[in-house]
Amino acid sequence: MSLVERLGEALDRGRATRPVLLTGDHRELEVRDEADLTPAAVLVAVTDRARPGVLLTQRTETLRNHAGQVAFPGGRIDPGETAIAAALREADEEIALPPSAVMLVGEVDRYRTVTGFTVTPVLGVIPPDLTLVPSEAEVASVFEVPLDFLLDPANQVEASAEWQGRTRHYYEIRWADRRIWGATAAMIVNLSRQLAWA
Repeated sequence: MSLVERLGEALDRGRATRPVLLTGDHRELEVRDEADLTPAAVLVAVTDRARPGVLLTQRTETLRNHAGQVAFPGGRIDPGETAIAAALREADEEIALPPSAVMLVGEVDRYRTVTGFTVTPVLGVIPPDLTLVPSEAEVASVFEVPLDFLLDPANQVEASAEWQGRTRHYYEIRWADRRIWGATAAMIVNLSRQLAWA
């Protein structure tokens, strides 16, 4: 069975359990109208190897938004574009991942960010060890974290911090010297709750 088929079946099995998902960075986002949020998409690219991994990027420190943060490749959905098309386009622009190299599994539940985006994660499988070239303007580096490590709830730590006069609760995942937190970590938590992966 291919990795695409395994992930598709694991997603179907996991969703059948009706897991409780994180819907957004703040509870008040749950009641905001979808039309008030900017649609975006990210690519959750899983490498097809014996121990599958997930590609993540470290954003450059010069970006206006999300500077220095760890993120999936992705961005805004252009008018008339689907979430899948946007995720593939953004991955190509940010890390030179050819859309033709991605075998799609499907979309995962949207997540609303405190910065006003409603993000659709797109799950796909890519060959291992592709030559990826980070866009100098946006991406400082590309790295891979084992899928099983990311999906393990023991590695998903709940944390909190003061932000704009309130206590904000979020998840973070530490991998080597990388800190994966905020919306990216929340989307990983949701994926772990939806993906019956063993």
